Amino acid sequence: MIDPAAYPLPLSSYPVTPGASVMDVLAARLTQVPFNGVATVIFAAAVLHTFLAKRFATWAHQAQHAHDERRDAAGLPPQPCIQAGLLHFLGEIEVIFGLWVVVLIAAMSLAFGWPSAKAYVSDQVDYTEAVFVVVIMAMAASGPVIGFAERMMRRLAAGGGATPAAWWVTILTLGPILGSFITEPAAMTISAVLLGRQFYEAGPSTRLRYATLGLLFVNISIGGTLTHFAAPPVLMVARPWGWSMAHMATTFGWKAVIAILISNVVYYAAFRRELAALRSPHVAPAAGEATTVPAWITVVHLAFVAFVVAESHYPVLFVGAFLFFLGFVEATSPHQSSIDLKPPLLVGFFLAGLVTHGGLQGWWIGPVLGTLSATPLFGTAVLLTAFNDNALITYLATLVPNLDVALRYSVVAGAVVGGGLTVIANAPNPAGQALLARHFDNGVSPMGLLAGAIGPTLIAAACFLAL
Repeated sequence: MIDPAAYPLPLSSYPVTPGASVMDVLAARLTQVPFNGVATVIFAAAVLHTFLAKRFATWAHQAQHAHDERRDAAGLPPQPCIQAGLLHFLGEIEVIFGLWVVVLIAAMSLAFGWPSAKAYVSDQVDYTEAVFVVVIMAMAASGPVIGFAERMMRRLAAGGGATPAAWWVTILTLGPILGSFITEPAAMTISAVLLGRQFYEAGPSTRLRYATLGLLFVNISIGGTLTHFAAPPVLMVARPWGWSMAHMATTFGWKAVIAILISNVVYYAAFRRELAALRSPHVAPAAGEATTVPAWITVVHLAFVAFVVAESHYPVLFVGAFLFFLGFVEATSPHQSSIDLKPPLLVGFFLAGLVTHGGLQGWWIGPVLGTLSATPLFGTAVLLTAFNDNALITYLATLVPNLDVALRYSVVAGAVVGGGLTVIANAPNPAGQALLARHFDNGVSPMGLLAGAIGPTLIAAACFLAL
């Protein structure tokens, strides 16, 4: 029986048994700490819940419809249905992991006591990334920043007549590469907003909508590898392994650019007729959005974004900057769009829940990663990333002693390649899902996203393995 205050055990405190199989190692760790199995079962339930999210949304719609019919038959006015509201709440992907954290903390409290559970969430889990995503997502979605990015991309899209197809190519090519410099969450926010305005509003088919979403998620995941500071899975290893910007660009970045270009060309060819038939939507300013923004206000917004990106490891600094940013937006309100904090806060809540669960999965992920050769490790990293945040996978790889150069490459390459397969696979994905969900009936289907992302995932895998 372990000391309640010691849970979760550091990976280094588990006994080393040379020659033991992975299953033997996992069985020994379960025997030593049975609660490991409980934590993983709860995490698996949360993952399963994300795949059922669309089903809950459908049930919510049916419950509200039945409630409306009953009230109409009784001659009563329409009224929100509590049952429908609860079902809709359970179907919000951004809420799911937070809900299961409640179950996890309750189970930890029963097993080890409330002080141990409280100490885990307050002292041992690092929520810096979740808070950073809230801040950068809110800033990147501000009117001046989106307007600046839109003007830059419009110049490129104009070469193709500024059609939805031209915007599609421009955003899915430039946006992900931009993620290497302004961070992936910011690039995802800008790309998703612009795709919503310039492409999804044109009314593409459901198949093309999911193909585009999958392509966006995969491209963003690999597009942040040109530098050592912009992609969360790279951030986790850059300092421990001494990886510089030059190393990332020459080892990963150029392969990512080639993969993005090939995937875009393949998908464009597959949907060329439908893309050519789309007509430019009428893009009206969003509610409260200013029609003209003085250049100096845009410069100030970009300066805020640059500061937050540069100080992304220091919550006191970037949260303080965000408070100043909100004050600046209020002071210059005649030239500002409204700042909608709901999507960033939901995404931050999602990521906070994910890292809370993920921090208790190292007992089985570490041994799995530490016993594989290069190619199997690459495939395993891709697979594990689909069910865990890819930054968690790479972080756990840094805990494996004496991991050689080839294995380090394999685990990071696999983690970024698999980052588009599910909403939970890469930190920026919930932001893209939150911004684009309204363009999908009853929200984004996990299986639809998976189908859309398989193609570019395979292309990226081939580029990272063969080039």
